[in-house]
Amino acid sequence: MYRVHKAYMDCTYTCLALLFWVLPAQADMEHARNLMEAGQFAEARAAFEVYARSGNADAEELIGVMYAMGLGVARDDERAFDWYLRASMKGHPGAQSGLGWYYEVGRGLPAPDMVRAYLWYALSAIGGDPDAVDSLEEITPRLTADERARAEVLVDDYKVWMYPFR
Repeated sequence: MYRVHKAYMDCTYTCLALLFWVLPAQADMEHARNLMEAGQFAEARAAFEVYARSGNADAEELIGVMYAMGLGVARDDERAFDWYLRASMKGHPGAQSGLGWYYEVGRGLPAPDMVRAYLWYALSAIGGDPDAVDSLEEITPRLTADERARAEVLVDDYKVWMYPFR
């Protein structure tokens, strides 16, 4: 009985320690978002970069938004795409939708790529982004049957890795 109790207590202490570590980080990310919404882009970007360096997909996606829209930085489609890609590979639905848009319109790319646009919109929809469903409905008629089949193969490849339980 002592072992079970000790294991339970060890787990409880670990969970509490994680909670006290995670909650301030979430509050700081919220503060960084508030800075961005207030137009204090340099301060927001500095805060996001701290989290992005530790692999925070939300921060990576928001830095991508800043580059995509030229918020406090010169608009740079290549850098926006790169930040979206980092967050997308971690399963961030908003960033995945952003990648889908870049592939759809071809901005910052040699040409549009509807197969990749479909891939990223589909992954975003699987991840829960309701706007991605609308984007998929818009682009699907523009794909040939062969392009759609190639895109579905890619979705199946990524889905099991990125969203194993969906």
